[in-house]
Amino acid sequence: MIRIQEQDFDPGLEIAKLSSGHLSVGGVCSFVGFVRDFAEHSTVQSMTLEHYPGMTEKQLLAIVEDAKNRWPLEAVSIVHRVGRLDPGDRIVFVGAASAHRKAAFEACNFVMDWLKTKAPFWKKESSDDGDHWVEAKATDEDLSKRWEQPKKEH
Repeated sequence: MIRIQEQDFDPGLEIAKLSSGHLSVGGVCSFVGFVRDFAEHSTVQSMTLEHYPGMTEKQLLAIVEDAKNRWPLEAVSIVHRVGRLDPGDRIVFVGAASAHRKAAFEACNFVMDWLKTKAPFWKKESSDDGDHWVEAKATDEDLSKRWEQPKKEH
C-alpha cells in the first residue's frame, strides 16, 4: 500500500493496518520521519515537498514489489506527505510486516534507503537566509548501495 498526501497520518493506525487480517504476522517494523528545525547552516522555518504525480507512485510501487521479492513479507506500506510542512511535522511512514522480525527490519531499512535515493521527491527548505533546494546526500547513496545485489530469502 502506498499513499502520497498532504494531510497528516496516524502512525499507530498505519501499523495496525499492516497486521490486520494477517494472522501469520510475527512482527511489524516501522519508521516515521519528521521535519527538523535545522539544516546544515541555518534554522529551518518550513519545508515544501514536491513530487512527480504518476511517476512517484510507480516508483514507490516498484520499491514495494522489490522488497516483497527480497523478503517474505505479509504487507508493506509507504505514506509520504507533500506540500508545506513545519518543523515537527511527520513527513514519511514506512512499515513492513512479516512472520519474522529480521525480514521486517531489513525490509523497512531497504524501503527507506531506496525511497531516499530512487523516489522522485524534491524538498525545499525555507530558512532565515532564504529558500534552498535540498541536495541528495552522499551518505544516503552510500547506504543504498548495500541493497544493489538482489536478496532472496524465501
